[in-house]
Amino acid sequence: MKVIVDHDKCCGAGNCVLSAPEVFDQSDQDGTVLLLDSEPAEEHRSAVEDAVTACPGTAISVIDA
Repeated sequence: MKVIVDHDKCCGAGNCVLSAPEVFDQSDQDGTVLLLDSEPAEEHRSAVEDAVTACPGTAISVIDA
């Protein structure tokens, strides 16, 4: 799985961090998403998919790599 974020779409809601803190964080400067792991282990798939669904800006996508 490969996680892709579009920083231009991110509104800084932080739902991704709440859903998958092992994969996402927020910038201290502007609150936008920071991708900690672009290819997380399969054990994080459910949490990452929850983050995709919870993102109000549709800034996160996942592709199978």
